[in-house]
Amino acid sequence: MIGQAVRRSGGRPTATAAAALETAILDRATAAFLADGYAATTIEAIARTCSVAKRTIYARWNGKPALFRAVLEGLIAKWMSGAGDWADGDTPEAALKAAADDILSVALTPEAIALHRLIIAESGRFPELPLILHQTGAGQGTTRIAALLDRAIARGALPPQDTAFAAEQFLNLLLTGPQRRALGLGSPLDSDQIRNWRDKAVALFLSGIAA
Repeated sequence: MIGQAVRRSGGRPTATAAAALETAILDRATAAFLADGYAATTIEAIARTCSVAKRTIYARWNGKPALFRAVLEGLIAKWMSGAGDWADGDTPEAALKAAADDILSVALTPEAIALHRLIIAESGRFPELPLILHQTGAGQGTTRIAALLDRAIARGALPPQDTAFAAEQFLNLLLTGPQRRALGLGSPLDSDQIRNWRDKAVALFLSGIAA
């Protein structure tokens, strides 16, 4: 077991062993939060699964909110590591399609859908969850889309806009339908349908900006 493997050498664990233990705990915590939800997941259950004492977890994270924040930070770092640089390309259309591909490839993964379901289901009882999600980097997509639009405006490819507002609207237009279907509110989209959705969302967005 995880805790036994660290303790077996005796004495204080090495930095490598401590880092491995922390990673293992976060992996188990991620699986628990996404499978069982925020309310049903406990420090005690995670400690038991990892064969460590509760104090081992509390020494690293001072409670469930801090552990959940660490889980979100890990998920977002993993998702962002696979994102492209969203180069502007020749046109705003090409840049937005490249960004949309990255965003959809993350937003429709089982982990992201499970997290989306968790936030929807439990934000009423735990209003801090959406704030934690935003603080750990979930708003980076909006910021990066706004920066992409700012660059397009600066070179005259788009008319002046409130780019923060426009970026949020673009993400709503792009994500709401596919996510709802992935949650079971309609038939999930296959890869061709997702690409067609992306193309139509980008075209509609740019048409609205031009108007």
